[in-house]
Amino acid sequence: MRNIVVTMFMTLDGVIQDPHHWSFPYWNDDIAKFKYDELFASDALLLGRVTYEGFADAWPKRDNSDPFTHRMNTMTKYMVSTTLDTADWDNTHIIRENVVEEIKKLKQQDGQDIAVHGSATLVQTLMAHDLIDVYHLLVYPIVRGSGQKLFSEDSTAKLKLVEQIPYSTGVVGLIYEPDRSA
Repeated sequence: MRNIVVTMFMTLDGVIQDPHHWSFPYWNDDIAKFKYDELFASDALLLGRVTYEGFADAWPKRDNSDPFTHRMNTMTKYMVSTTLDTADWDNTHIIRENVVEEIKKLKQQDGQDIAVHGSATLVQTLMAHDLIDVYHLLVYPIVRGSGQKLFSEDSTAKLKLVEQIPYSTGVVGLIYEPDRSA
């Protein structure tokens, strides 16, 4: 059985929206290694439409000789969308209907982790159906005040901290798993 790993850049006040506007000044080699290891522990991406469109626009334009870029461009991708009929990024499959059931089937397949980057609406659905196995949260030492948050007002979750990783730039990596014993 495969794990679904949600990976997010998040501010101290829980904002996950537009991390490309606020996360780059904190980037360093240690965070890059964490993201590299995370990517290579996965053999599939599961993305919502908005994140997929951003990734599909950016990653194919990058230098494919870089191992990280090559992995992003060649790995299997599952995009959840009820509005898109085509997906041009290599190895993309669209999930249009029965989203929860289709994702449960993906989890039952053999393979490595399934990584979910961003994709807040999709993550809310996964949370509501207890389909997330691990949360990788890189928490940045800033407060945005407003913006889309990982946990909505209706969200409920009981998580257990598995690991915490402080970085020299003030970012803290927090790895949580659902506490299903409750």
